[in-house]
Amino acid sequence: QVQLVESGGGLVQPGGSLRLSCSASGTILSIRTMGWYRQAPGKQHELVADIAGGGINYADSVKGRFTISRDDAKNTENLQMNSLNPHDTAVYYCNADVRSKQGYVIRDNECWGQGTQITVSS
Repeated sequence: QVQLVESGGGLVQPGGSLRLSCSASGTILSIRTMGWYRQAPGKQHELVADIAGGGINYADSVKGRFTISRDDAKNTENLQMNSLNPHDTAVYYCNADVRSKQGYVIRDNECWGQGTQITVSS
C-alpha cells in the first residue's frame, strides 16, 4: 500500500511564503508524475503544478510564484510558494502516479495525500 503524506501547510500573511512537502512510502518501484492540486471552498479541484520526465507544468495563476521540485531517490516532492495571496487559500493535495509491488503483483495507481490547509490572510 502506497501512502502520500504532506506537511508544511498553515496560516500565512499576504505576500508571505510557505513550502509544502510530500513523501511517498510503500513498496515503490517508480513514480511517473508527481503534482500538487488544490481545492478552495466552492471551487473545483484544480492542478497547481506537476513534474515528470517530460517537464513541468504550472497553473497560470501560480506561474512565477510557485516552484515544484522532486527527489526521486527519496520519493519526495516539494512546492515552494512565494508571494502568496488570499486567492491561494485552499486545501492542497499531493498527487503521484506510482508503480508499486504488492506481493507478486505490480500495480499502477494514482495516489493522493490527505490534504493540507493553506490560509492566506492578514
